[in-house]
Amino acid sequence: MSELRFVRMGFGAEAVEYQVAWDEQRRVHAARFADEVPDTVLLLEHPPVYTAGRRTADSERPLDGTPVVDVDRGGKITWHGPGQIVGYPIQKLPRPVDVVAHVRRLEDALIRTCAEFGLETTRVEGRSGVWVLGDPVDQRPALGGLSLDFDPRLHDEEFDPRLNGPEYAPSNAGQRREDRKIAAIGIRVAKGVTMHGFSFNVNPDNSWFDRIIPCGIRDAGVTSLAAELGRDLTIPGVLPVVERHLRDVLENAEPKPREVERAAV
Repeated sequence: MSELRFVRMGFGAEAVEYQVAWDEQRRVHAARFADEVPDTVLLLEHPPVYTAGRRTADSERPLDGTPVVDVDRGGKITWHGPGQIVGYPIQKLPRPVDVVAHVRRLEDALIRTCAEFGLETTRVEGRSGVWVLGDPVDQRPALGGLSLDFDPRLHDEEFDPRLNGPEYAPSNAGQRREDRKIAAIGIRVAKGVTMHGFSFNVNPDNSWFDRIIPCGIRDAGVTSLAAELGRDLTIPGVLPVVERHLRDVLENAEPKPREVERAAV
């Protein structure tokens, strides 16, 4: 893959409003499709905002009427805000496009980033993103005094974790020793060029996730690099590491077209 261009759009006091970043993504996407610019990764921080992918259900959105920006990426609802590094890789891929391979490359870069800071992370089958694994199910503390076999989040269609306080809050998944997501990924590919990307939790206030069902997943939660390591970390301290691993993974990748099976005639 060709050399990447990195653009740091804004962090901290210069955090970028979501609509501004989305407009810039579309501008760069059009330029990349026309081969006017090289593959580009936009890196930034957003002010607090909820964004919902195309598969988001009404039952996963905030109950209090908090505005949600509906976007054209895959996946479901998530939150972006201070303490989180957001990356939008805009890359031209060979056709037929292998979307899964692109997602795996982003996961690889973030898994390597966590490892450099001393945190072991992994993938979870059927769930995109980067995860810190919890204890085996039979070794986790019971919720509400109930056996995990009767976890209401999974077996009661009327149960809503958004209404049931800290015991079921996604931000407390670590205390429950459950799987917890440290980086979310949601992308779109149009005309063979990628858009959207990842959000990596460095040191955000994860209670923002408690208003929603993050990524539509009810039996796991969210975490951050700072929370898992138990020490202070900053965006300026982590950003260069993220950028270096993205460059290493994406520049050295050899994307191949997805194999298309054709029925025998």
